[in-house]
Order: sequence, then structure tokens, then C-alpha cells
Amino acid sequence: MTEIPDGFAALPLRFGFIGVIGPLYGRQATDGTLNLGFRVEERHCNPMGMAHGGMLVTFADMQLPFGIRFQGHGLEDNFLPTVNLSVDFLGPAKLGTWVQGETQVLRRTRNLAFAQCMVTADGETALRASGIFKIGQEMKFGQTSFADLFKQPG
Repeated sequence: MTEIPDGFAALPLRFGFIGVIGPLYGRQATDGTLNLGFRVEERHCNPMGMAHGGMLVTFADMQLPFGIRFQGHGLEDNFLPTVNLSVDFLGPAKLGTWVQGETQVLRRTRNLAFAQCMVTADGETALRASGIFKIGQEMKFGQTSFADLFKQPG
């Protein structure tokens, strides 16, 4: 199964580690939050045919700071490097499943953002993660703001 759920589009992140394990897909919800997702492929799996824990942790480490940027805390274009990441594996993400995340911002200080996310595999809870992120410098992709990378046309 390779279909992507409605509303999701491949993100234009083709560099570094994400360029190797991606594509990741994104969808901006009507409430302004961001869901990331990916379809579990064989290259993401451990020998048991399930997404490797490292892949799921990497996904959570993208979902959390990307999600923070869309929650109205004035961080839409800031680089948010990970200070701490805590993960609980709660269920499998089997080969072929659609993995999707959702972020909740817990707190923002002058220098840090605190958030948690839930990750599901075909709608079943697979992972819970919480993280602390340093509020870094503003970053742009050419003339495009980071937030604009995720907005769907029309």
C-alpha cells in the first residue's frame, strides 16, 4: 500500500538525513496545527517487519518542533534544536502502515519550548514523545518562510 491520505503532500525536505529516510508528508489542519506522516516501507523496518524504533524516534523528533511552529507561539520561522527527547513505545508500526503525528505545545519560555506528541500507525497508538527545544535563530528557505513550506494551495 503506497497511497497517501487526503490533504497530505510531500514536504520539500530533500537534504540531510530526512532526505535519505523520507519523504515525509505534511498537512496543515484547519485549527493551524500540523500533522506529519509517512508510509512504513521495508527500508524503515527491523527484521520483524515493523518500523525500527530509530525511525519512529526520528519521526517524533521532526513532528515535535515542526508542530510547535504551527501552534501560534511566534516560532513559525525559528530553528528549534532538540535539547531533550523522551519516548515511550506503545505499539507497533507494521510494514505498510500510515504513521501520523500530532503535537501539543505544553509551555514556552524565553529560550525553550516544551511539547509532547502522539504518533499513530493506521490510527492505533504507536508512540508518545515529549521534548524540550531551544528557541534558535530565524531560518528561511530562500524567500520562503518555514511555515509556508507546509501550506497547501487553495
